[in-house]
Amino acid sequence: MKLHTLVPADGATKARKRVGRGPGSGLGKTSGKGHKGQNARSGGGVRQGFEGGQLPLFRRLPKRGFSNARFKTTYAVINLSDLNNFENDVVVTPELLKEMGILKNQLDGVKVLGNGTLEKKLIVKAHKFSNVAKEQIEKLGGKAEVM
Repeated sequence: MKLHTLVPADGATKARKRVGRGPGSGLGKTSGKGHKGQNARSGGGVRQGFEGGQLPLFRRLPKRGFSNARFKTTYAVINLSDLNNFENDVVVTPELLKEMGILKNQLDGVKVLGNGTLEKKLIVKAHKFSNVAKEQIEKLGGKAEVM
């Protein structure tokens, strides 16, 4: 097999639609848009969900209940394997993590998850810990302090 012999599989490539190109293409003159009307104009068409002035479905259906989604707490997560960048007996805080570039932004708090393995004895201060992360930090003689 040589580079100049490579071709895409059958049906993998498709000729692009060349509109307004004369009688042979089948898409000449009005370019498949029909005659006049809103959809034939440049920038024409209606917004998504528009039903021609009829009351749209999303307005006809009752709105019920309360969603707490706007008020939920989202944590910036970090794994145990990310903590191996520090020396032994260092106090790891969210500010230090941000300073080192491990965390991009703190959101509503920092949660330490148990992915990877920890090889250092550290004092970790965070807003939340998974059970596995807490166990591993304390197994090595470190401390997992909830802020």
